[in-house]
Amino acid sequence: MVHAMSQPLSGIIPPLVTPLRDRDTLDIAGLERLIEHLISGGVSGLFILGTTGEGPSLSYRLRRELIEKTCQLTKNRVPVLVGITDTSFTESVNLAKHSADAGATHVVTAPPYYFPAAPPELQEYIQDLVTEMPLPMFLYNMPGLTKVSFEIDLVRRALDMPGICGVKDSSCDMIYFHRLIEVAKQRADWSVLVGPEELTAEAVLLGGHGGINGGANLHPKLYVEMYQAAAAQNLQRTRELHAQVMQLAGAIYTVGKHKSAIIKGIKCALSLLGICEDHMAEPFHRFRDAERQIIRERLVNLGLIS
Repeated sequence: MVHAMSQPLSGIIPPLVTPLRDRDTLDIAGLERLIEHLISGGVSGLFILGTTGEGPSLSYRLRRELIEKTCQLTKNRVPVLVGITDTSFTESVNLAKHSADAGATHVVTAPPYYFPAAPPELQEYIQDLVTEMPLPMFLYNMPGLTKVSFEIDLVRRALDMPGICGVKDSSCDMIYFHRLIEVAKQRADWSVLVGPEELTAEAVLLGGHGGINGGANLHPKLYVEMYQAAAAQNLQRTRELHAQVMQLAGAIYTVGKHKSAIIKGIKCALSLLGICEDHMAEPFHRFRDAERQIIRERLVNLGLIS
């Protein structure tokens, strides 16, 4: 087992969409353009196979290919975090080992999402998992999709596990997030990162380390500048940039009617920006022409396309 890095990971680490040509074929040219777009935008890392990346919907073969290609294309310029969340413990371990072999730097796990594990069971699961991990591991709190939360007591116990290096919280519960920050102060190498971009400015101003924000796929520079302003405690500039982030999220995430609208919106926008194709993994399908036209108009209004 490896020990976490001495410096906490901080900044904007976009959860990459997975560029697809059909339900089980990677759009490799699109992946390369996306990675270059993000790195040139100043991001602090790349997170693949998360929620925005449709991780649980992808075949194991495609997940492995995505990990290999992302690590090759990133060329060690920024850390690569890989989501290994699975209903099968063994598959999570296999994917972590594959990630380490490919050159990734961290793994990320949410609780297994079929059987709801009680807090003592989840703690045991994490203890068992971390002993098998070849890379530092983030806990990913996503109760909206996994049915269970990493309770603060469990996080406190995780501080004693050297292989765990922080938490990504997508609960949208800022009271919980502030408790995480308090707990994490006990370890100088721990990162507390927030998922929803609407909360990132506030989270960083009050001691969080950064954001894993879907909208950063589209406009990484905006998110990086917002993070930098918040980290520097420049309240006026943070407010201005936060307003722009809210405007982008409001424009892109509200076109579809369902919860999948966020991922569909980001993928559709990326295809209109000429970065990658917008096919989705089942059970979802990309936006049809009517929604695509709305996204196009909103990208024009945002000044992202002409």
